[in-house]
Amino acid sequence: MAEKAHVDTSHLAIGIDIGGTGTKVGLVDVEAGELVGKRCRLDTPADASAEGIVETVSAALGDLAAQCAEAGVIAAPEHLMKLPVGAAFPGVVKRGTVVFAGNLTQAIGAPIADLLREATGTAVHIANDADAAGLAEMTYGAGRKHRKESVIVTTLGTGIGTALFTSGRLYPYSELGHIMMGEEVAERQMSVAAMRRLELGFEEWGARLTTYYRELERLFFPDLFILGGGISKRSAEYLHHIDVKTPIRVAKLLNNAGIVGAGLLGANQGRPRVGRRKKG
Repeated sequence: MAEKAHVDTSHLAIGIDIGGTGTKVGLVDVEAGELVGKRCRLDTPADASAEGIVETVSAALGDLAAQCAEAGVIAAPEHLMKLPVGAAFPGVVKRGTVVFAGNLTQAIGAPIADLLREATGTAVHIANDADAAGLAEMTYGAGRKHRKESVIVTTLGTGIGTALFTSGRLYPYSELGHIMMGEEVAERQMSVAAMRRLELGFEEWGARLTTYYRELERLFFPDLFILGGGISKRSAEYLHHIDVKTPIRVAKLLNNAGIVGAGLLGANQGRPRVGRRKKG
């Protein structure tokens, strides 16, 4: 069968968002800041080993390649991995090795960048998941008009991820979900997982989040909070229960921010830069 005609993919990149419960991949239009087609999702393995994570990423990418080829976005499935690739990881990756992970603890010490490169056949640029989501929101979303200010992006989910920006520059790996609040780290008391584990209503959860965000105010005096994560799509149910002085905006890209930010990171060859990729 003859190969399909050339398809322009110069504005596309692959975004991988590795989470504590699910791994999502998508094709990202890095000029528009949006997904092309549907994202593909698989459960992150319960053992959360680095090898299991990489196998899950590979399987999800296979699903994405088939979907994109069928839709005519790429000429053939094998062409997907010719695109730039970025990955959002829920922890700290230094020089390609996982040095901290709040939930995927069995991956600590693993050379995750090398494992992903071997599995995919291409370089995979990695950033913290909240940092990736923050890059997307500061470039395309709720923070786009606030680049000259100090902004704290929070992602509420299995844990609490944070990304710090000042004058459009990222301070990576802030991990403010792990500050101590009383006798426990914040995310053990205020994450979405904690809300469900403790069977909290939105009003009670909002009161806990108020305590958390007031502590961030006390430490950093930000100009803006951006609330992201999957629960952000239900912000109308809990946002009015958070009582802080700093303005709060809901993430525009919602739960796709990590994928979009990872795609942007890949297109920028691993540089965590706020702003659209330049053409040419």
